[in-house]
Amino acid sequence: MDWIFISVIGYPLWVWLMFMTLVGALLVFDLGVLHKDQHEIGVKESLKLSAFYIAMGLAFGGWLWWYKGADAGMQYFTGYVIEKSLSMDNIFVMSLIFTSLAVPRIYQHRVLFWGILGVIVLRAVMIGLGAALVAEFQWMLVLFGLFLVVTGVKMLFADDEHPSLEKNRMYRWLKGHMRLTPTLHEQHFWVRGERHGLARGWWATPLLLALIMVESADVVFAVDSIPAIFAITQDPFIVYTSNIFAVLGLRALYFALAAMVHRFHYLKYALSLVLVFIGSKVGLVYLHDIGLTSLKIPTGLSLLVTFGLLLSGVLFSLYKTRNDAAPSA
Repeated sequence: MDWIFISVIGYPLWVWLMFMTLVGALLVFDLGVLHKDQHEIGVKESLKLSAFYIAMGLAFGGWLWWYKGADAGMQYFTGYVIEKSLSMDNIFVMSLIFTSLAVPRIYQHRVLFWGILGVIVLRAVMIGLGAALVAEFQWMLVLFGLFLVVTGVKMLFADDEHPSLEKNRMYRWLKGHMRLTPTLHEQHFWVRGERHGLARGWWATPLLLALIMVESADVVFAVDSIPAIFAITQDPFIVYTSNIFAVLGLRALYFALAAMVHRFHYLKYALSLVLVFIGSKVGLVYLHDIGLTSLKIPTGLSLLVTFGLLLSGVLFSLYKTRNDAAPSA
């Protein structure tokens, strides 16, 4: 049994196996128990499920704090909050995708659930690549920081025009190259054409198109969030685990937030400031490491600033839109 103690990227193999087993158990419990019967998820159920995932994420962070010490625990919680906050924009995009493709709420959980499996794989690849680059070329942290600052400034001054899925290049390409059924076929991603009055062979349904678009949106948002967490820690295990637990909880919360997405109109300004702050911290990390400055933002302060900006953005948005009516479907 000595193989379970083999070090894999700084951690014993049993630690990685424990994490993956826990995530797998959560997904099996989600699909096999909580959503064994296909049903529409309401706001109340969404909040309960989200609270459960948040509790699991915090419990894992507490275990990591005990196992690796206070610094590792604080880095995990900071990364968790950053990923949670920066992924909020993903809620708006997912809502746009489901609305544009007329995917009923009863089938949206299926898309989000299978999308999680793609997230687990894609985030592992992206984080592994980022960790390798930072380990080999420490100055990559400066590029990460500049990218985050530029992205934050662009978000801050971006117009408020509502995006259109029809303008998305990938969406147009997929529609032009996929054999796509004109309507949904319940919860199926693929159907046989001859059974539905179409040409013989397999046809993709709009539900599969929605899954691909949700996955591609996650990749785009990961380009922001992963460099941001590397500003807090270059430990791939902490970066990866905080990412996965944050995404699990956020997708569970989707059904509650999607119902009031119009109330978070001003949240983008808080998120843009988070990006600028974290981007600046990335640059300071590199300058501190090479001895050009003694200034270093503590991890605890990063957590407080990130959480404070996010909370302020949420509260200000709710206050400013308190009299706004929800848009029609």
